[in-house]
Amino acid sequence: MPSIQVVVRFALRMVILVIFAAFAGTSFAGSMVALLWMSAALCAVTAVTRRELPFRADLNHWDEMTGYIALCALAGRFALPAPV
Repeated sequence: MPSIQVVVRFALRMVILVIFAAFAGTSFAGSMVALLWMSAALCAVTAVTRRELPFRADLNHWDEMTGYIALCALAGRFALPAPV
C-alpha cells in the first residue's frame, strides 16, 4: 500500500511542477530543472526527518528523490543551448 501512495504522490507532484514550469517567465526546461532540484531536496530532507532507510522493498521518499534527479538530468539536457 505505501508504494502506491508514493507513485500517486510522485505523479501529482509532477503535474503541479509541469503547470508551474509552463507559466514561468523563463524557459520551460530551465524552470523544470529548478523545480525538480527543489523537489529532490525536499524529498531528501523528508526522508532524513522520517528516518527512512534507502533500498527497501517498498517505495519511500528516497526512491521519489531518485526519480526527480533522473528527470532533472533529462530536463537539464534540454535546457542547454544547442551547439552551433
